[in-house]
Amino acid sequence: MTSHNLPNDLQQFVDWFRSASPYIRVHRGRTFVLCFGGEAVQNPSFSYLIHDIASLSSLGIRLVLVHGIRPQIEQGLQARGLQSHHVNGTRITDDVTLSCAKAACGEVRAEIESLLSKGGRNTSTTDVRIRTASGNFITARPLGVHEGVDYCYTGEVRHVDAAAITRRLDEGCIVLISPIGYSPTGEIFKLLTENVATRVAIALRADKLIYLSENGGIHDSAGRLVRQLTLLEAHSLLKNKQHFENKQHFDFKRQLTNAVRACQNGVQRVHIVSRRQEGALLLELFTRDGIGTLISTDPFEHIRFATIDDIGGLLELIEPLEEGGILVRRSRKKLEMEINHFTVQERDGMIIACAALYPFADEGMAELACLAVHSNYRGGNRGSALLAFLEREARKDGIERIFVLTTQTAHWFQERGFVAAELNSLPISRRALYNYQRNSKVFVKRL
Repeated sequence: MTSHNLPNDLQQFVDWFRSASPYIRVHRGRTFVLCFGGEAVQNPSFSYLIHDIASLSSLGIRLVLVHGIRPQIEQGLQARGLQSHHVNGTRITDDVTLSCAKAACGEVRAEIESLLSKGGRNTSTTDVRIRTASGNFITARPLGVHEGVDYCYTGEVRHVDAAAITRRLDEGCIVLISPIGYSPTGEIFKLLTENVATRVAIALRADKLIYLSENGGIHDSAGRLVRQLTLLEAHSLLKNKQHFENKQHFDFKRQLTNAVRACQNGVQRVHIVSRRQEGALLLELFTRDGIGTLISTDPFEHIRFATIDDIGGLLELIEPLEEGGILVRRSRKKLEMEINHFTVQERDGMIIACAALYPFADEGMAELACLAVHSNYRGGNRGSALLAFLEREARKDGIERIFVLTTQTAHWFQERGFVAAELNSLPISRRALYNYQRNSKVFVKRL
């Protein structure tokens, strides 16, 4: 049976598995810190999240889970006829609240451990055994008195016992950490869950820190999901006070602040993902675009000069356009010979756009050729970004004009400053190679 006559559902599975397999390989042996609130634990679908976590563990990913207890504390206080008190978004933890926090930690930890003990859904527990480990990994100190407010037993992380956590991970355990810390004198402090997760990720130099958020990833002023932010862009967003003016965005600000801190201290990638989306963890980690917001120390997408190792990716990108007659066919050998003329745009290891620039130095001109953008990534101004990059490079080399020969994309180039020209405006050596059967139109842009 060939792939062309598979039923749609089976073909979709095959396609997904092929696209996910590089991530399965890359993630194996990596350390991920996963942070989620107590709200997630109370949700009826929490068992599905635990199943996904168990699946990640079975794929060889080293996992540290940092859970929250906010709604559990609230319920404990309500049962006593009391209300919680917050100042500037931080809970004041008095004796009763601390007692509720300790009870909540025990309850939530037991729930998580019991679900993980089942292994994956529809699997035999004798075949799949997932071990968990918890302990006094966090040393804490009191937050103290700020602007006259005594936060009592609310604390902050003083030290993370990274060596002890690493030993448990080396033993194959999922490490479970509660938002509770202990002082050297034996006092107990309630900590902010996001802060604990961030400090743990930094101490472990984790490969990823993942926040499962109540409200999804970061959104722009128009309500559109921001799929990725560089460290610089995240800094700029934090300075925009209007973006975080309402209570709903307060958690976003705290998560983004912690994401920036993590990236500044050795964690390369931080993800903010909706915990309400079924399978969110798998979609974020095993698809190229994910479903949340990625904050990274290096750009998720970047433009660079091509190398010989890019030949396979370039062929995969341009072949559909060659078949459609949009681009001139190029053999592998020709690409290898001309690779130094190519520039590519890469997204998480995949080439999603390319272009080539061939200089004619004596005439102060250069030909722009083979400009292509992957069909899944059109409409995001990637072609314009590539063009702008190549124009800057051409100016550095003293090029005054660039030209393009096209059969089907004339309007795109005209919208970007190219002007129709005659064939005799091209360098003599290029005119000699003109293909009259293609009858390409000539456009020139002065830099």
